[in-house]
Amino acid sequence: MSSQATVKNVNIGIDEENRTKIAEGLSRLLADTYTLYLKTHNFHWNVTGPMFQTLHLMFETQYTELALAVDLIAERIRALGYPAPGTYSEYAKLSSIPETPGVPKAKDMIQLLVEGQEAVVRTARSIFPIVDEVNDEPTADLLTQRMQVHEKTAWMLRSLLEE
Repeated sequence: MSSQATVKNVNIGIDEENRTKIAEGLSRLLADTYTLYLKTHNFHWNVTGPMFQTLHLMFETQYTELALAVDLIAERIRALGYPAPGTYSEYAKLSSIPETPGVPKAKDMIQLLVEGQEAVVRTARSIFPIVDEVNDEPTADLLTQRMQVHEKTAWMLRSLLEE
């Protein structure tokens, strides 16, 4: 993020250098969240097999929650004075979650979503040091909430993989 992309005169008690670092971290979180949203929605449309109804509904609940989350993350980036990334090409560069080609089997979908949920948690956790250093409580609160949701969702998905 270049400094010219910032909104001038943002005076919220966090200097521009630290706001930039936080906004960059949140941009990675936004990209991971949106990528996971797309993957989850894709799997919702394409899941088949004996667990179809359960997974179809579970994936819908998950992608709906992710759709709401991207807005919260983007709005926090804006509150820090930066534009939120919003294109596929930006997300492809920023996201740590790889695309899944084709249509995997239901069990593979579950495993891939576990990996995606955990990736989002790692990205959120990686932002905490700078957020804590500058006492950015609104971002810390957002990150904590996101980590709770993703850790719980990963646990629920992992439970489906147990024999």
